[in-house]
Amino acid sequence: MTGPLRERDDVQALFTAETERARTGTGGLVLLRGATGTGRTFALESAARHAADRGLRVLRVRCSPEDTGVPFATVHQLLAPVTEFTDLTPVADDRRSAARLWRLLHRFAAEEPLLVAVDDVHLADEPSRSWLREAARRIDRLPVLLVVTERSQYDIDPRPEGLTQALSPSLVRTHTLAPLGDTAAAALVRSVFPGATDGWTEECVRAGAGSRLLLHALLGDLGGTPPPDGLVPEATAPLPDTCAALYPGSYPAAVAWWLHSAGPETSDVARCLAALEQAWPGTNPAPARPAEKGHAPTRGSAAQADAGDPVDLLAEAAGADPDRVAGWLAAMTRLGLLRPDAAGRPRYAHPLLRDAVLTGWPRPRREAAHRSAAQAMMRRGYRAETVARHLLRTPAVGLPWALRVLRDAALVAVHEARPETAVGLLRRALDEPLSDDLRQELLTELGSLEYAEADTPTAIARLAEAQRLPTDPRNRVRTAVALGTALADRGEIRTAMEVLRRTEDQLSGHPGLARTVQTAGALLSDQDLATRQEVYRWLRETGEHSPELIGTAGQALLVRYAATAALMSADEAMSRVRALLAQPTDPLSEPFLLGTAAAVAQWADELDEADRLVERGLAGQHPALLHPMRNALVNTRADIAASRGDHARLLAAHPGIEAVGYRTRPTNLDAHALLALVHTDRTDEAQRFADSFDLREAPENWELNRFLYARGVLRAATGDPAGALHDFLECGRRQSARDVISPVVTPWRTAIAECRLALGDGEKALALATEELRLAEVWNTPRTVGRALRVLSLATGGRRGLELAEEAVRTLRAAPVDTDLELVPALLAQGDQLSAVGERGRARECLREAAQLAEHRGARRLLTLARQALHDNGVRGAVTVGTGPAALTGSERRIARLAAEGRTNTEIAGLLHLARRTVETHLTSTYRKLRIRRRTELPGALARTGPLNACPAAPD
Repeated sequence: MTGPLRERDDVQALFTAETERARTGTGGLVLLRGATGTGRTFALESAARHAADRGLRVLRVRCSPEDTGVPFATVHQLLAPVTEFTDLTPVADDRRSAARLWRLLHRFAAEEPLLVAVDDVHLADEPSRSWLREAARRIDRLPVLLVVTERSQYDIDPRPEGLTQALSPSLVRTHTLAPLGDTAAAALVRSVFPGATDGWTEECVRAGAGSRLLLHALLGDLGGTPPPDGLVPEATAPLPDTCAALYPGSYPAAVAWWLHSAGPETSDVARCLAALEQAWPGTNPAPARPAEKGHAPTRGSAAQADAGDPVDLLAEAAGADPDRVAGWLAAMTRLGLLRPDAAGRPRYAHPLLRDAVLTGWPRPRREAAHRSAAQAMMRRGYRAETVARHLLRTPAVGLPWALRVLRDAALVAVHEARPETAVGLLRRALDEPLSDDLRQELLTELGSLEYAEADTPTAIARLAEAQRLPTDPRNRVRTAVALGTALADRGEIRTAMEVLRRTEDQLSGHPGLARTVQTAGALLSDQDLATRQEVYRWLRETGEHSPELIGTAGQALLVRYAATAALMSADEAMSRVRALLAQPTDPLSEPFLLGTAAAVAQWADELDEADRLVERGLAGQHPALLHPMRNALVNTRADIAASRGDHARLLAAHPGIEAVGYRTRPTNLDAHALLALVHTDRTDEAQRFADSFDLREAPENWELNRFLYARGVLRAATGDPAGALHDFLECGRRQSARDVISPVVTPWRTAIAECRLALGDGEKALALATEELRLAEVWNTPRTVGRALRVLSLATGGRRGLELAEEAVRTLRAAPVDTDLELVPALLAQGDQLSAVGERGRARECLREAAQLAEHRGARRLLTLARQALHDNGVRGAVTVGTGPAALTGSERRIARLAAEGRTNTEIAGLLHLARRTVETHLTSTYRKLRIRRRTELPGALARTGPLNACPAAPD
């Protein structure tokens, strides 16, 4: 060990004082105690140098385990270098030997002051230790300073009593060497690497763990290949976590020496802790403040519940006494080798130290430690994911509990949106002994999760392997649906359909399961036009003559087809769907029925019922299985949010609006996000988002059609009617080829008509708008009919156009659901028509209402259009009457918040010291400004986007 003797001023002072006492004829015993690596030997050498400088003769010996069985081996080695004692020979009688040695030392000390230095006295043979104790009792009148070092570290295996335990404290000057403090350790690091950053220095300090031995060894390894100019940039040269990155390897050798010094029992516990720590969540201990460095973790504390009680787990893994393990953890924490993490678990001070402790420990022993920990946790009722972390580091256990724990932990990971963790757990579960049924289930779940993690080739191979296993027919169906979904999503629709057909052929004795496979094929066929036409042709023909052959889910798909093909009204569709929902359904078919019914309910503006169906459908899905209806339900949830004008939710749910680079597969969620950006007047963002897709390689599916429609809306909003017309025409062509005729999905005809009007082609616009109204009246919901009437009014013009616009407004006002985002354009159209026929006063009223609605719903683009229309009609200054939460006065806001919390009017009056009538008046005004009717609507209304550039609220 090299370098200055830091933090040892008190030791130096003790040496100086005792040396001077010895020179004057008063000897004594100085005992230096300390843990391995605290610098006992270095301090002893410093004492010897100081004594020699002051004229003392120095005799020294370092004890060794090899000499413990040889009587007086330590004393003989101590005196052997002295020429006067070279004729010493062992005497059989220990008493005679001790007396003779004492006489010889006494005679020699009479000639000159003497320093007797004994290093590691705990390793000395027992006769030598007795002799030294006896010498300590006699040298107080001799010029002899006896300095011994003794290891005082707490070990699992209790050590023999110390040298001075039987001596009177008055005969001994004892000094315990403390671990190296962080400040001194940092100074030592910077003395070797002057340019080290604070972060890199702190890492070195933690890896040194308060041990001079370890820190000097680490700096020696790091100094072997110093960074340029001694600089250690924190971001580019972090301290390694593994000893393999160190050369020449002094640091792991020093850790090995520390373990060897501690004995086999302590070494085993230390290594078990290092192994178990690898399975704990997180990676590093929390940096300890000086006041916390010596704080030991509490045994069995709640903070350690996630990793298990380290005392019991270590004791069981290492076969040690739990009380001794608890003491060892406390001692190592005080020394700084362990530091509690944020959860209170004892961890090694740095990953490099942990790796060094594990270096050279056989892998089977590590695995055995993790298995013992897992078994102990199972018996104590720890959470599955906690137990599973240890099972991940063991080979197959071969017992049912291990498989159960791994699967349960994987399910938790899936529910917590950690699919990569679930994948690792299921891969490990495959190592356990499994029946064909269990292996098939695991392979299906694992393949589904791997597909979700974008490991497509592995996922499909895994699912194909599961499909080949001879298993229960229901599991075979689940696997076929998952494999078909993966293949179809990758564009291999023909292969997907072939997988489903082969599975159906194997289910001749299970007609219900065969119908489920048919339904899955029908749903997946939406990804390919030709396949869809073929599948739905068979569905229609079979459903017409033998509906029982296609089951309830298949019949629901036919209702959906009829709705989009403009063959059925909304009321009739919902009536049929509700009847199908009331029929008993196989659990494997139920997701298809629920998802299809939810889509139809959303189109029919039965939004609350659609919501319930979506949630019910998602709740019934196995979270780890790939299923086509999961995406369908998620898409319907987004459609519902769009129908309600919840643009904030649509944008918040989209993960990649700001992502860079080209994408080739636009989804329904992408289309909704693009529309939400347009409606909130974020057209620059919308343009960048739309441009991030390269549609030349996009698959021919319904989601592309939705995106084309959304991009057309963007182009129309940014003054590019020709570009918008191209997108709408392409969308219409593709939708028509799929028999999607009704405007309930994508109202492309009205969109084209508006583009035609902008381009001056009124005749074609009128034809399209007329056809759209005819189709809308087939479906017959206020939303679709009102929208078609609005566009037809613009295409018609004149008094007839005004009548159509007024009819559109009446239709939308009478809607049983919120249709504000359709009502605003209708009011704008009515205002334009009124202005065109000279009724400017009525026109302003319509336009003001449109502005208020747009402001209330956060529809910035529509608000801009309404303000511009008002300006064109001669309105100057503020063009909206304050609505929304920001239009409330201070008193209204306070009362509204209390009411939203569930307070009654009487309670609010008492709290605010107001008359009850005043509270009622304020709430009436609040309802009007928030455009709500009931108290239960207050929480949602207060949370909505406030008015945009509205007039300041009136003072109270």
